[in-house]
Amino acid sequence: MEGTTRMAILIRTSDLPAKDRHEAWRSIVCDTLGPLDTHIAPGAPLRGEIELGRLGPMSVGRVRTSTPHSMHRTPGLIRRDDPGLYRVVLVVSGGARLEQDGRQARLGAGEFAVYDFGRPYELAYDASVRLAVFSFPHDLLALPAGQVAPFTAVPIDSASGTGALAAPLLRRVADDHATYRPDSAARLATVAMDLIGTAVAERAGRTDELPEEARRRTLLRQVHAFIEERLGDPGLDPATIAAACHISVRYLHRLFESEHTTVAAWIRRRRLERCRADLLAGGGLSVSAVGARWGLPDSAHFSRLFRRAYGVPPAEFRRAHAVH
Repeated sequence: MEGTTRMAILIRTSDLPAKDRHEAWRSIVCDTLGPLDTHIAPGAPLRGEIELGRLGPMSVGRVRTSTPHSMHRTPGLIRRDDPGLYRVVLVVSGGARLEQDGRQARLGAGEFAVYDFGRPYELAYDASVRLAVFSFPHDLLALPAGQVAPFTAVPIDSASGTGALAAPLLRRVADDHATYRPDSAARLATVAMDLIGTAVAERAGRTDELPEEARRRTLLRQVHAFIEERLGDPGLDPATIAAACHISVRYLHRLFESEHTTVAAWIRRRRLERCRADLLAGGGLSVSAVGARWGLPDSAHFSRLFRRAYGVPPAEFRRAHAVH
């Protein structure tokens, strides 16, 4: 799988005779996720699928199963093989329980937690579950091991803070994995690592100890998310964005300079991209209503901007792409 972003289906239990499924599942789990003890109730019908791929330096796995069972990393298994990895488990649907070093995280859909593959742990699920599991070397997380250790098997809040950015990104990466080019995958891995590290640092109250570049990239991601949520507001401006993200307007402009663009140019480009998507999709909205929907209420101004970006006015663009 090295060098590719595509997922490979490693096992699909429906393709195997029932008598071979348990042993095949255990074998694939150990070969791909590392040496683990897998506990499945005797006689329980095993149904599931495991996929594996890479995202730059990260491995990405997807696990689907309707069979309650648990996976254990024991001291003996660690002595046999310790590659020095952290893992992040994201629950896509269902629920899971993660235990490590006396802590227990009960994770529901959309929630995630970090754990250390070099320490004993248990990951269990009592019903149907879909998981995304990300693995990466310790030194890729921009936090010292001593700061991470107290926060393994601790749920990361995915409703606020950086966790609210990290959880949907991880979900999207797992779902759309096969669509990424290798260069895009490497950049996404950096974004994912920044968000995971910052989410853990926030939980630990140690964001000031993150590398400056990681803080900058995470902050820029937060700014982008705020802009996306408010593209329809024609009054969206740098002062509003800076205040919402608790930074100065001057620093906001510096963030965008590092990306070789400006705040205004970014907002304009994203608005036009949204308008273009709406025009391609068709629907009942007039051209002027599409512009107004994405913060461009002056139809003449919208038409000029759209023509400058795409070579034709929006009305002509819609006609050219209409489905007959």
